Amino acid sequence: MIIVEGHNITSPLGMTTHENLVAVRRGLSSLKTYPHHWGLPEDITASLFSDEQWKTIAAEVDASADGKAVQSDATPFEQLVTASARRALEGCRFAVDGRDVVLIISTTKANVGLLTTATTTDNRLYPGTAAQRIAVALGVKTTPVVVDNACISGLSALILAERLLKNGSYRHAIVCGADVQNKFIVSGFQSFKALSPKPCRPFDLERLGLNLGEAAATMVLSQGQSGEGQTVWTLENGAVRNDAYHISAPSRQGEGAYRAMMTILENKDKDTLHHLALVSAHGTATMFNDQMESKAIERAATALGLTDEKGFCRIPVNGYKGYYGHTMGAAGILETILTMAALDEGVILATKGFEERGVSGKIRVTTQEEPAEGHAFVKMLSGFGGCNAALLVSKSSADTAESDSPVHPAAFVTRSTLRLTPADGALTDLYKKYIGDYPKYYKMDLLSKLGFVASELLLKQVGEERPAESREDRAVILFNRSASIHADRRYVATISDKENYYPSPALFVYTLPNIVTGEIAIRNHYHGETSFYILPEKDEALMEQILRAALLDGKTHSILTGWLDAEDEAHYEADLRIVGI
Repeated sequence: MIIVEGHNITSPLGMTTHENLVAVRRGLSSLKTYPHHWGLPEDITASLFSDEQWKTIAAEVDASADGKAVQSDATPFEQLVTASARRALEGCRFAVDGRDVVLIISTTKANVGLLTTATTTDNRLYPGTAAQRIAVALGVKTTPVVVDNACISGLSALILAERLLKNGSYRHAIVCGADVQNKFIVSGFQSFKALSPKPCRPFDLERLGLNLGEAAATMVLSQGQSGEGQTVWTLENGAVRNDAYHISAPSRQGEGAYRAMMTILENKDKDTLHHLALVSAHGTATMFNDQMESKAIERAATALGLTDEKGFCRIPVNGYKGYYGHTMGAAGILETILTMAALDEGVILATKGFEERGVSGKIRVTTQEEPAEGHAFVKMLSGFGGCNAALLVSKSSADTAESDSPVHPAAFVTRSTLRLTPADGALTDLYKKYIGDYPKYYKMDLLSKLGFVASELLLKQVGEERPAESREDRAVILFNRSASIHADRRYVATISDKENYYPSPALFVYTLPNIVTGEIAIRNHYHGETSFYILPEKDEALMEQILRAALLDGKTHSILTGWLDAEDEAHYEADLRIVGI
């Protein structure tokens, strides 16, 4: 049993989970309009911390550091994560410096705001380095893991923690999701024409797009069981699945989201399904994502017998973007905590901004707060790169204090390996010589080109032919140190000069390192898990822990995996392999 020991939400609506719940139940929203913020040519509607709130966060971090842990040059992102994690750890009964404690941080862009001022040698630009600095501030001694899976990062981080605790790699996990908004991020979403000039309206007929937000949310998890008579929130199981359709547009039938939900629910008994109180959806208020989610939920409800006589999903659906905007790396954790807190008070929260259903999927979206029936819920997210995640969370009681025995997956074997560096020749030359039939290659960034060529050569090496229906559940799980730094630097050049401002959606989408996993999934029709993890340095033992944990979802039997790092054309490395059970 993976239990929730502590949690915190730090947002413009409040600095604690309780403050946030009270604000949301009152119908408050932190979305405001900011005229030409950061020198942007368009106004934005977003949820941003005030200057006073930033001062409070910085002062709190400094005051609790005992004069030794927090670096004097800590960035706002690092301060925000540290502050939220410390609040969540209050009252927890384990030592954070133990070898059985892991820190997992979910983020999409971490310290990317430094790119406009930092030198190219500032290591704080690397998310793994930022995570290491945060670990020092918290007193965590083990190597931290950064989950960078676009919009699903927060759920991906919780799923990773649940697996690592379940298989006995650690006993405790501190999982924090955070992102700080800046010109880099906002201009990218503007280039996609995805932002609404008004507060967003999830699933509504009049929705115009999303709003962005900043926040941090932390959940502290432990492997164990509650004491006699005690009731606790537990993470049951989660899944990540890919659409294998497009890197920036969702599958019209919600293929990946549907598969993720079915993976966590299809083998549950009727009693478990009966106690589902709600589905907490992504609900970005973009035209295509909301439509996709509605179809995925309807499909899953139909398959599981959870529809009414008119074919509508009987389980209520809600979303929180009307209160916070899209908080990116924080979203999955923040929205899971908020749902737990609401169910603790016996209510399902309203979907702010929703009035009339504007999607074809047969779902019932909450228009106002309503009584909750049930003690479990599904949290779901989707994101660029075709990735989708779903997590089942429930409230449980136990009559013993003993821990569950770790679940160990079967030992996996390595089928084949391939290493690729600049010494092997130019990537485009290799593409032309050995592949040559996928013109989309020329649109990719350096990291995706490297991953694409290396994976193609690896698959040719093992003699696999397409289409690969028999391998559609194969996972693609990659690791690196520098995230998408090469694409980041290319993109920031398009927004640095006010007189030559030309943000490109084609460049911006590749500033998410997980896009390479989506490219590989699309090419090979893989609908399995796609995940991207960032480490301070290459660590084979930690990578193997994560891979073994991925095999616990019951449907993953082979993984295309390895180290994939590309800082520039002269410095890159692909060290890939296929492992399986």
